[in-house]
Amino acid sequence: MYFTHKVFSYKVTSKVTFTNLKCTSTDESFSSFEYCYLKAVNRSYKYISLKVNLHKIPVYKIKSNISILKRANGYKPFLYNVTVDFCKFMSRPKSNPIFKYLFDFFSSSSNFNHSCPYKHDIIIDKLSTQFLDVHVTKTLPVPEGDYLFETHWFVNGIHRAVVRAYSTIS
Repeated sequence: MYFTHKVFSYKVTSKVTFTNLKCTSTDESFSSFEYCYLKAVNRSYKYISLKVNLHKIPVYKIKSNISILKRANGYKPFLYNVTVDFCKFMSRPKSNPIFKYLFDFFSSSSNFNHSCPYKHDIIIDKLSTQFLDVHVTKTLPVPEGDYLFETHWFVNGIHRAVVRAYSTIS
């Protein structure tokens, strides 16, 4: 007696879509957002861009908090909430692999991929979801749902800015 068992393989792919972007400067005398927007070129291609004007340069002592929140009766912490000394991290990126994974979400589209001090405005230009599709679904698979990628920036121990990127993984 022979049994045949057919095995079906499915390729599971997820898609990341930006849904909103909010930028807030908590200290307008230190920095302000020249622009902060989500642009939909067509139904399938969206990108985010932002520019932060730094009014007091050079900037040396930077701390960053990056967290991922998932929507479930409000946004709740999901997976990571990491705070690092950003200047130390930029001089040795391999020192914190979790922060590196999160920082890599936007580092390829930004101009702040070097060590301190920062003597120029900060720009993230046309960050699309194409890179995130691979980064979020293949490198570290994440379940479907609505997410908030939230960053808080501190300079000299003072809270200076918050950037919130809302997205959906389907």
